[in-house]
Amino acid sequence: MTFSEIKWDAIFDVDLAIQSFPYLLGGLPNTLWISFVSMFFGLLLGLLLALGKLSPTRLLRYPSTFYISFMRGVPILIILFILYSGFPFIGIEFAALTAAILGFSLNSAAYIAEIIRSSIRAVDDGQVEAARSLGMGKWLTLKGVVLPQATRIALPPLSNVFLDLIKASSLAAMITVPEIFNKAKIVGGREFDYMTVYIVVALIYWAICTFMSFFQEWLERHFERYLDTPKR
Repeated sequence: MTFSEIKWDAIFDVDLAIQSFPYLLGGLPNTLWISFVSMFFGLLLGLLLALGKLSPTRLLRYPSTFYISFMRGVPILIILFILYSGFPFIGIEFAALTAAILGFSLNSAAYIAEIIRSSIRAVDDGQVEAARSLGMGKWLTLKGVVLPQATRIALPPLSNVFLDLIKASSLAAMITVPEIFNKAKIVGGREFDYMTVYIVVALIYWAICTFMSFFQEWLERHFERYLDTPKR
């Protein structure tokens, strides 16, 4: 096919984009709900996994290491299908939205755990030794000294995990969750114009991720304030 043979008028239908935009935005609440809730539970589980992998106790370290390895090595789409389509065969059924949140939470926790683990290890050992010399116990040192500093270090990669969650939430369409991409498939099939609606959906995801990127930069500046040394 030559350049002149491309059907440019079929690439983007402005009228269809305008008409379908409100319907596509109808899937935005589910997209954001999946992303935020999955990130929240992923952070909680990821912290526990990170502490487990750092633990000198084998009973905690080995299961945490295995979980992280397994979840990082299995495609999220397979996890979603196991939860939504596989579990009913053993008598456990999840609603599509619940299965999506559970799947993304379990999967993202593995990546979050590695980020938190590396951030904790990046904190200077001298800080820990100083806290111990002041009589602070292990957990108080972790809570008051290590985690606040690790949070600043982990913030940029954790933000990337969240952006990936927003984009990956489109996979929930494969298990019938009515989010943005699922609605785009419906409009594309009905109007026989997938190109237009997919471009619109791409722009919506881009807008969401751009906004979240600005929020990430604000958070980074907020945490950097505490590192500023007073001017003399």
